[in-house]
Amino acid sequence: MGMWIGRNRKARVTYGFDEIALVPGRVTINPNEVDIRWRVARRGAEPLEFKVPILASAMDGVVDVHFAIQMGKLGGLAVLNLEGVQTRYKNPEEVLQKVVDADKGEVTALLQKIYQEPVQEDLIAARIREIKDGGVPAAVSSIPQRAENFGRIAQEAGADIFVVQSTVSTVRHISSEYKSLELARFCREMRIPVIVGNTVGFDATLEIMECGPAAVLVGVGPGAACTSRGVLGLGVPQVTATVDCAAARDAYFKRTARYVSIITDGGMSKGGDVCKAFACGADAVMVGSAFAKAHEAPGHGYHWGMATPHANLPRGTRIKVGATGSLKQILFGPAEVDDGSQNLVGAITTCMGNVGARDIPEFQQTEIIIAPSIKTEGKLFQTVQSVGMGTR
Repeated sequence: MGMWIGRNRKARVTYGFDEIALVPGRVTINPNEVDIRWRVARRGAEPLEFKVPILASAMDGVVDVHFAIQMGKLGGLAVLNLEGVQTRYKNPEEVLQKVVDADKGEVTALLQKIYQEPVQEDLIAARIREIKDGGVPAAVSSIPQRAENFGRIAQEAGADIFVVQSTVSTVRHISSEYKSLELARFCREMRIPVIVGNTVGFDATLEIMECGPAAVLVGVGPGAACTSRGVLGLGVPQVTATVDCAAARDAYFKRTARYVSIITDGGMSKGGDVCKAFACGADAVMVGSAFAKAHEAPGHGYHWGMATPHANLPRGTRIKVGATGSLKQILFGPAEVDDGSQNLVGAITTCMGNVGARDIPEFQQTEIIIAPSIKTEGKLFQTVQSVGMGTR
């Protein structure tokens, strides 16, 4: 499998969202009658059910307590970053404003300084209780090295989902400098569902699933504010990554009868990208930049990745996405922009109707074609005028 790239070396051909298209079905369905619900399994309890299969990324420019509450009330799920400013500062709004106001050439150094402030464990519990007081599920994330400590605090504070997230997640992490997280034991001892990420391959995903998480995040480096692919040369385009990880999910389910959700994380700024992720096998998607555009987002139209403030090797940057509409508009419309970045749910249900899918599992069976011209064919005027599909 693969093509020769030189003597004795082959490379696989892989695909991203811009290189494929979905084929309309032989039967079409009223978009108002499709089922897009997403469920997260829980041990000894009924699954958590969400009306909207979209998560907001655990990034400081996207999610704070207020945003998490609003997202929850609209039927989705927002993940709060326990490594971020919300748990390092009692008054994070002042810190966020400094990031927004910083000059382009100074912002990375500023972020590095801001994130040197230690996480305050009492703020972890406080933020979770604030979200729960808003009447919605609370989901939080941390890096593997802090997962055991932060997971215990989060669970006691009433969190509903805990996300263990790193640039690349594997079960077999080797280190002589620090103790690696024993993922299987962690998932077993946590009373709430654990989501693990990020990964891109069949074998690594299968090994992670065997540790007992409720879901796996898919994607290395595709985020709008992430520079890992440039800094490290690392990543797999999201179409191929999602298909490969979904295959691992199906193989694991066939062998164990336990279903582990696949969540495509990053690389989706428009409704069409989200639809393609589901057709490639995703059960849900995690989005950052699209929600950074919401008036409710704490970044005020700016967005930066979780690894942006790394003290020695930043792998992200601050980008300006602009505040274009309310969170409700971005999820449900009415869309006031022409580029597909608003009414994401409407895009999902309409696409499902056109391919004849009644629910997400049927959507995952949609016919896919390789079509690198799909976004440019017949769109010359849009491209020249930078409108509609001619915008990036």
